[in-house]
This record gives sequence, C-alpha cells and structure tokens, in this order.
Amino acid sequence: MIVGHYDKAPGYATRRPGGSPSWLLLWTEAGAGVVTQGGASFEVGAGDLAVLGAGEAQHYRVAPGAGRWRFWWVHFQPRASWTGRLAPYARGGGCHLVAGVPGTVHERIDLAFQRALRDARWTPDASPSARPSAGPSAGPSAGPSAGSSAGSSAGSSAGSGDPPPAGSAVPGSATGSATGSAVPGSAARAGGAARVPAVVVGGAARELVMGAVEEVLVLATATVRPGGGRGEEGDERVRRVLAIIAAEPGAPHSVASLARAVALSPSRLAHLFAEETGQTPMRAVRRARVRHAAGLLEVTDLDVGQVAAASGFVSPFHFSRAFRKEYGLPPRDYRARLRPPPA
Repeated sequence: MIVGHYDKAPGYATRRPGGSPSWLLLWTEAGAGVVTQGGASFEVGAGDLAVLGAGEAQHYRVAPGAGRWRFWWVHFQPRASWTGRLAPYARGGGCHLVAGVPGTVHERIDLAFQRALRDARWTPDASPSARPSAGPSAGPSAGPSAGSSAGSSAGSSAGSGDPPPAGSAVPGSATGSATGSAVPGSAARAGGAARVPAVVVGGAARELVMGAVEEVLVLATATVRPGGGRGEEGDERVRRVLAIIAAEPGAPHSVASLARAVALSPSRLAHLFAEETGQTPMRAVRRARVRHAAGLLEVTDLDVGQVAAASGFVSPFHFSRAFRKEYGLPPRDYRARLRPPPA
C-alpha cells in the first residue's frame, strides 16, 4: 500500500501500458483530471472518487483546460467486500466512478485521508513525540512534515509526479512512468503543507490505513446514487443484476436466471450488461465469487475445498484456477500471505 496527495499543474500525466499490480483510488479535491483505463474514459472533478482495478492499461492526467488537479491517491489490494460495494459504479475496463459526492461529507473524507497518511508510518512502539505531528486535530490543511524520517523512507515519489504502483520500490519504474512537469517543490503541496507519499510497511499500519480507505468508500457510495452524478443514470436493470450478484455470489447464477430477475431476455441482458460494465454477466459472477472466496480465506479457517463450495465453484480445481487468474497466486498462498503462522 502507498498513500499520498498531489497538487499537479497542466502537463502532469501518468501512463501504465501494462496496468498496475494494485488497485488505485483517486479522490479529487480541486481542479480536474481525465482517467482512461481499458475501454473507459471519463473526467473527474472536485467531489469525484475514481477506483481503478489492477491489470488494465491506464492513463490519467490533468484535464485539458484545467489549471490544476489536486487529489489524494492510494494504491491498495481491496478487501473482498469492497468490490460488491463498488460494483454498481462500474464504468468498464475495471474502472469505477462515484461522481458528485455531496459536499457535506468532503471534510470527513479529507480527514480520513489525513489519518491514512499519518497511520501509514505508525508502529505500535512509537512514542507520541516520534510520530508525525499531522492528524485530524491539525485541521484540513495538515500533513506530515517533509523533513521527517518517515517521509524520507517513502523515497522521492512526490517529486516524480507519479503515484507508484504498490510493490514497486520507487516511482517511475517499468510498471509506471510519468510525463510532464510536477508542481514546483520537492513534495506535492496542499494548503501550504508538504505531504510526502508514504509506503505502508507494518501489519498494524496496513490495517489502520485499510480502515481509513474503507471509510472513504462507505462515505462516498452511501451518499451517491449508483449511476447518478453528472447526469449519468445508467440502466436500473443492470444495477439490479449487480446488486443480486453482490448479495449472494455463491448462488447458482446463470445469464438466464439473472435475466428473469429483471424481466429481460438473456440476450438483451447480456448486451445491456456489457454496454454498462464492459464485461459479461458471468464474468461479473466469477469475479464476485473469487472475491467472496478471498474474504473467507482472510477471516475463516475453512479449507480450500470448503471455501470453493461456499463461493459457488463446482470444484477446488476450477476455484484455484479462477483465483490465481484474479489475484496472481493460489488460494493457499493468498491465505498464508495474509495470515502467516505464529512464530
């Protein structure tokens, strides 16, 4: 996980032809940017939350004619439950857009990001004097000191102009590179305070930052009607199918059963669903099942066969193949990485 804040001038752009190994969240505070991933492309402005899935070619930049783009960003691996929450906001190409988040929750979202940036560097044995001074009590413009030792451990990513993909040691690597000029100064600035991106290294720090990211997702999705914002209504029947899949991913779904639930023919549903989300209904079911399984691997002691059955897969082999395709490693290795055996 990596979390940071940028205030970029016209000319800033990041392009990753091979995509990122992590998910990327972008919360726009001011100005505007253009986000392109897979077959989807859209503009984001103040109060818009974009969430980009892993593995798809991506390109984002300051919008033409905009004087700046000020935004928070986080590279992360999502919890299984988050994908269901984001599904109604899918735009295709692995993109999700929660547009027009009401101003009544902007301050809470900003404070959550400030807390994430502070907690990214937290360790259980750190004394109060050793921790970065910024936090919610410091007000909306607060941020970690650019001169802190924690800031130097994050590298010079703020000056590179490229939110680095999680797992890379430095930004601007083969995984992702930036073009254009960054805002003057060694770090991105907001409200006069330097905010140096932080790499999350500790288990406790990771859980704290994940909690802050989840708060942002809940606040945004709870206050924006799916398909709303900026006048984009979407199709109510597709949103209903997404909700059915998210509510019970392990059920014996088929295109025919999902079509019956929304009074459409299977062919009509397949066409509308692909048009709205960029994927087929059964691909959405498969991805929902894999992510449901990931949640079970994280929080239960069920063996792989039991997890496969509970998530709707016909066999452990089929499950392992689908899981590896989505997460890049087998289910047992995924569990071992998140839940290492006691020393």
